[in-house]
Amino acid sequence: MRAKKILVFQHMPSQNPGIFRGLAAKQNIEFHEIDLHAGDPVPDLKDFDGLWAMGGSMNVWEEDAYPWLIEEKRVIRQAVETLEMPFLGICLGHQLLADALGGSVDKSDHTEIGLFEVKPTRSGIDHPLLLNLPANMRWVNVHLSEVTRAPEQATILADSRACKNHIMQIGRYAYSCQFHPEVCSDTVDGWMTIPGIPDELEKLIGVDGLRYFRSSVAEYMPSHNTAAAYLFDNWIKLVFH
Repeated sequence: MRAKKILVFQHMPSQNPGIFRGLAAKQNIEFHEIDLHAGDPVPDLKDFDGLWAMGGSMNVWEEDAYPWLIEEKRVIRQAVETLEMPFLGICLGHQLLADALGGSVDKSDHTEIGLFEVKPTRSGIDHPLLLNLPANMRWVNVHLSEVTRAPEQATILADSRACKNHIMQIGRYAYSCQFHPEVCSDTVDGWMTIPGIPDELEKLIGVDGLRYFRSSVAEYMPSHNTAAAYLFDNWIKLVFH
């Protein structure tokens, strides 16, 4: 059977598919990863079976500083609305999906940095994307902005106390999440190499808070990775079967 090919939009090297790389290989799925911030050209979407958009430290409205955001949002809109491609957005990718399809993204009133409980909404209870996931699952979060108004056609599948849109579905094949299910053993170390990120996090949660963030994520990693594997398997079944 031919492998499914998924185009992955990265916005910096440390924001990559992480644990999903190994999970994809086991599912006969090939990731084609490109870094838009590094200037990689966007290939023809028709050569791929799906599209992912990963996280990044930039914001969806910073088009002057990151002009490639304009093209990325256009391509996401084409993929989801015109081609009806299977799509998954993570953190910035979640926000880009909302912005590209008419929603709004703004600075968060209450930032989430660390492990936060994300629960199904009424629409998310018994939804196949959340099959086998604990109802009180804690996911890794690092976001200072969030989707404040979802696109009209969106269904919100999960939220937290601080963020009302943690998992979103648009149409039959497009899904996105504000948290970071892709986190693996070296992800947080990679985030700390992003210029300005350690200092920004220390300002928000303190030096001890940053240490606790790193240690708690490492301790929780096995449970987090197990849940991510369920989420990935559920997404594949929804969009490819």
